[in-house]
Amino acid sequence: MAVRRDMRKVTDAERAEIIRLHGEGKGRNEIARLIGRAQRTVSIICGEEGLVFDVTMTEEATRHRVAQLADRRAMLAEALQDDAERLTEQLWQPAKVFNIGGKDNTYAEHDVDEPPADAKKNLMASAGIAIEKSLKLVPPEREDTEGLAAVDQWLRGMIGG
Repeated sequence: MAVRRDMRKVTDAERAEIIRLHGEGKGRNEIARLIGRAQRTVSIICGEEGLVFDVTMTEEATRHRVAQLADRRAMLAEALQDDAERLTEQLWQPAKVFNIGGKDNTYAEHDVDEPPADAKKNLMASAGIAIEKSLKLVPPEREDTEGLAAVDQWLRGMIGG
């Protein structure tokens, strides 16, 4: 039976290395990565030695990461809004309708001035979903609650909610 890597007994040399790296100001995750041990192992050894980690760097890194994620959500919301606009533009553009089937599995196509009703319904549903997701990622300011309620009702109607 194989012993899990993190179940190995910590050697005196590893313990000394953890303490040395902590003294250099390295964080728990970095120490664990450098010595090839679990983060919990590093935490336990440092706790036994009365060593603590400076959380101000962690807090700053967390704030930075949260800001990065907010920026990415805003970019995704903008892309979803663009998708919704492209989908609604397709409602009134020329389209190609086609059919595959029959006993001979034939293909037939025809150009039309605008998509048929069922395709328009699917385009509107897709646009509605993109708008809804965009609004969830970056909610609008709540100044115009009456207008927002109308938009919400329209979206629910479009996606069948």
